[in-house]
Amino acid sequence: MVNTEKILNEVLKKFNIIDAVDIPSIDLYMDQVTTFMNKHLSESKRFPDDKILTKTMINNYSKNELLPPPVKKRYSKNHIILLILIYYYKNILSISDINTILTPLCDSYFENNDTISLEEIYSKSCELESGLIDSIKDDIRHMIDDSKNQFTEVAKEDKEFLQLYSLITSLCFDVYIKKQMLEGIIDSMNSEMPKNSSKKKDSKKKTDKNSENSK
Repeated sequence: MVNTEKILNEVLKKFNIIDAVDIPSIDLYMDQVTTFMNKHLSESKRFPDDKILTKTMINNYSKNELLPPPVKKRYSKNHIILLILIYYYKNILSISDINTILTPLCDSYFENNDTISLEEIYSKSCELESGLIDSIKDDIRHMIDDSKNQFTEVAKEDKEFLQLYSLITSLCFDVYIKKQMLEGIIDSMNSEMPKNSSKKKDSKKKTDKNSENSK
């Protein structure tokens, strides 16, 4: 029997938010960057041979203008922050959508900004995510409980599958609605982006074409 409560606890236990203070302040070479990312995010892999970050991925992110070029082959703390964001975004969004999100972030905050730094923005995001964990856990538990109340009248051999099917459908619907919301926000951002933005909207086709190579 599938223990959905155990799976939920394991997923949340594996989830690791990399705090800004844990990101090296010194510039790193590419090998050091991949080592850092693999060390801190390895628990999130579904299969042992899944790749967290490779040299090819980094090069493709730069090619698709998601990541500013390194300085003398070294990557700064801000580079690593962007790589962490890309890692999470790419599981849900296309490369072109990620481009839309990161363009203003890079243009305004990658270099020194008198108002707020990229590190501060990242730290605020981490705080927000940490604060959402309990409510997300409660929402999923509610879905688990609701699914267990479905198909109670069918034979035992069918009930477990049909209840799991109900839970899967509920989770998928939840993700679908949130993804639609994300895409609506991003499309609105695209329509309001200045025509002279450093990341042109007409790069969408190019970035989508290369998105699979970046995963």
